[in-house]
Amino acid sequence: MTQTAAENPARRQRAQIKERTLRTDQWWRYPLVTFIIFGGFLVYATWTLFDNSYYAAPYIAPFSSPCLATSCPEGARLFGFAPFGDWYTLSPSLLILALPAGFRFTCYYYRKAYYRGFWLSPPACAVSEPHGKYTGESRFPLILQNAHRYFFYTAIVVGLILAWDAVLALVEKPFALGTLILVVNAVFINLYTLSCHSCRHITAGRLNHFSKHPVRYRAWGFVSKLNAKHQELALISMFTVMGADLYVRLVAKGIVNFPFA
Repeated sequence: MTQTAAENPARRQRAQIKERTLRTDQWWRYPLVTFIIFGGFLVYATWTLFDNSYYAAPYIAPFSSPCLATSCPEGARLFGFAPFGDWYTLSPSLLILALPAGFRFTCYYYRKAYYRGFWLSPPACAVSEPHGKYTGESRFPLILQNAHRYFFYTAIVVGLILAWDAVLALVEKPFALGTLILVVNAVFINLYTLSCHSCRHITAGRLNHFSKHPVRYRAWGFVSKLNAKHQELALISMFTVMGADLYVRLVAKGIVNFPFA
């Protein structure tokens, strides 16, 4: 008779295979490409923390929007709201970048990606990992991943602010390339935010009877369709926000200077 894992502790151990993996495909490409792309994004985001060329009216770089100090140009402030005084002269990114960064770092897709690309935990399916034991997300610092649903609320605010920035650009420069870039970025940032698993749960995840909540059910259906494309939207929005931010900084520095810029 076959013994259960409870009856035979030896059955609870991992299979002992000398080879790291029996896969014959190029499984290493996904973690490698992930490491290169995400590493480049982190390097760029770090650079923006020390760069003050974030505003070229009517454009404001997404990584620095909104500017929360009175030392910022008036057009870079959201409705004049500036809780920090003239004494603050560092990059506005230092004040607000933690909110969208927290949302992405705790995102379910990004967790899978950088766990594989940076921590090799595991690097791919059916490939052994270098770590001796697995504790999941039950200990510090990974237990902070549970804050994702709260970062979602801040991401909604950030997405609306970027949409407002795009509207302002559309009003002042409706046919400019920068306006188009900001509009496209705002669309994908908000689509990515709404495709979040937390958004799907908040919309109608706790309902027992959809028939009693037709509006929330329709919203849940829409979010569910976006959720199926969550990975794609996460990647596209990462490139659009970095591209839009870089474009505005190049315009502010005078590097990009042509008609309809």
